[in-house]
Amino acid sequence: MCAVYRGPVCKLCRREGEKLFLKGKRCATAKCALEKREYPPGQHGSSGRYRKSGYGLQLREKQKVKRAAQMTEKHIRKFFVISEKQPGPTGANLLILLETRLDNVLRLMGFSLSIKESRQIINHGHVHVNSKTCNISSYVVRTGDVISIKAKSSDMESVKDAIEESEKMPQPEWFKVDTAARSGEILRIPTREEITLCGGDISENLIVELYSK
Repeated sequence: MCAVYRGPVCKLCRREGEKLFLKGKRCATAKCALEKREYPPGQHGSSGRYRKSGYGLQLREKQKVKRAAQMTEKHIRKFFVISEKQPGPTGANLLILLETRLDNVLRLMGFSLSIKESRQIINHGHVHVNSKTCNISSYVVRTGDVISIKAKSSDMESVKDAIEESEKMPQPEWFKVDTAARSGEILRIPTREEITLCGGDISENLIVELYSK
């Protein structure tokens, strides 16, 4: 069975009961499926949400983060193992690792409208990290890294559209961006309070409890 979900992504937002912004700017408009049908998908979805057990709460929180980051179970478990070995709270470490993946950073810098679009740009070799081509979406950026769109790719319509949209939104303070040069520099690693996945509304302790069983 394929580990990558290829179905309608709007169903994922409806299943979790909140916007995961999987379709970029569309999610912020009235066209968002959650605006029209604010209940889970399926035959019995409109009948109301069920009371969740302790495990159910843990599972839904993990699924929400996994789907927002658009990762497979294997990859998010790998990041959890890494976060356990780092100093500090495991849950916060996990979220910071997910926030600083190259595909998410490219979105935050305003060079793509969604993580899915970021991965397309990265996989096709349009992105440089420290002046070298990087086609690994899961690369975790570090302080001092310079992320840029290749000169030959800087005028792509998708990049122009993303930059136009990003100029309407406030940007995080842990990096700086030069939109004209199509580049950005990581000034520092973000704090837990600066996490943007799921709007930062994540109970990471539930995820830690789930994976620690």
